[in-house]
Amino acid sequence: MKKYLIIFVLLPVLALAQHSISGNFTPPEDYKMAIIYKVNPSDALYVAHTNIDEKGKFNIVLDSTVSSGMYRLVYGVPQEEYNFDFIYNAKEDIVFDFNPETGIEFKKSVENQLLTSYTNSMGMVSQSIGMYYREQSKDTTALKEIFKVQRETQAQFEKAADGTIALNFINANKPYIPSQPEDLKTYINNLKTHYFDYVDFNNEILLSSNFLIERVLNYVFGMSNTGETETEIYINNIKEVSKVLKPVNSELKLYLYQVLWQQMVDSDFEVVANFIVDYHLLKLAKTQKQTEFLKELESYRQTSIGSIAPDFSFEVEGKEAIITKSLYELNESENYILVFWSSTCGHCLKEMPELHEMMQTFTKEQMQVIAIGLEDEQFRWKSETYNFPLFTHVLGLGKWENKIGKQYNVTATPMYFVLDKDKKIIAKPYDYPTLRTYLAEQPYED
Repeated sequence: MKKYLIIFVLLPVLALAQHSISGNFTPPEDYKMAIIYKVNPSDALYVAHTNIDEKGKFNIVLDSTVSSGMYRLVYGVPQEEYNFDFIYNAKEDIVFDFNPETGIEFKKSVENQLLTSYTNSMGMVSQSIGMYYREQSKDTTALKEIFKVQRETQAQFEKAADGTIALNFINANKPYIPSQPEDLKTYINNLKTHYFDYVDFNNEILLSSNFLIERVLNYVFGMSNTGETETEIYINNIKEVSKVLKPVNSELKLYLYQVLWQQMVDSDFEVVANFIVDYHLLKLAKTQKQTEFLKELESYRQTSIGSIAPDFSFEVEGKEAIITKSLYELNESENYILVFWSSTCGHCLKEMPELHEMMQTFTKEQMQVIAIGLEDEQFRWKSETYNFPLFTHVLGLGKWENKIGKQYNVTATPMYFVLDKDKKIIAKPYDYPTLRTYLAEQPYED
């Protein structure tokens, strides 16, 4: 009898220890599954998953073994793109609405609502500061009042968040707040100088979130100086960030610089991306023996504008036999276009005929196209090549694993490289229209 009594006594306790995460996704037809991970500084551990119903709703019950901390909800693939982080303090249920246009809105969760409210409130104050300086107002009393509101807002949220996980973010996000009115130049300089004053790069909660990388990215892309180009601004800002990161452990440094590098790659700032490689990433990647990443860095550097294109060999049909040539041996043209394509790529089959037609307006002395087909098999490719007799065709079996494609860091087709007569990369047009515009702007002698 005692055994059963203990079980009955414990049941209410266990029930009380359970909390749930509920969500409403719109439009509902776009979402199928919700997966929850607990995010730690070094990894993300699977917690639970469930289907999202036809109305866009889901509910996951978490028992007492699920500890407080930072969590990530994944709602699509790739998981790295379709997710958001949230706080779970193991004391309350979480209810939210999510829409890709408006983002996440927490309907229930004191901590997450508190952090959202803080972000919105401080954002409104920042807008007021920006408006004051844009209007070039001379009313220093008004500016002093805005800074007072900013100071009080920060203090109020710090007090309200005492004892919560949210406090970690509120403290780290504390901005520079002048005690007296400052002119715009002085204010911006001080804002930059004190931007990382309250950021603790060893804080477990911050390390378990996107806060640190977002803070770094906001500084690099958001702080500007008059009279400098974008490239100069980004490089100078990265130099300042590197001073802040000097005492940070090498694993975190590698991660932060890697994300920053990828942002520059995606934004086509090759000079900045290679600056990060040369001054930070190469050394960090070598020290941590990141072999594959080192190969990727070297490949990117070799295929950046201004670099000599990597050499490769290919076979062409001679009058009597098959002849092996290399890119560096070609010396008949003023410029060369390397186009990586595939006979199974819809965009390629649209752009290749357009490229071939345009090449009829150039002489062989002016321009030559080397078309590298990244293929799984040769028969369809061979058939398609007959449609483009003006091109020099190279078969790249293995498709994405093809050696030439890997040399040029090809991750999508079609991909274009324009070379000068010395095989230096002078342009990397995104697509055929961009290539056509680029070539139309170049002076070619008849």
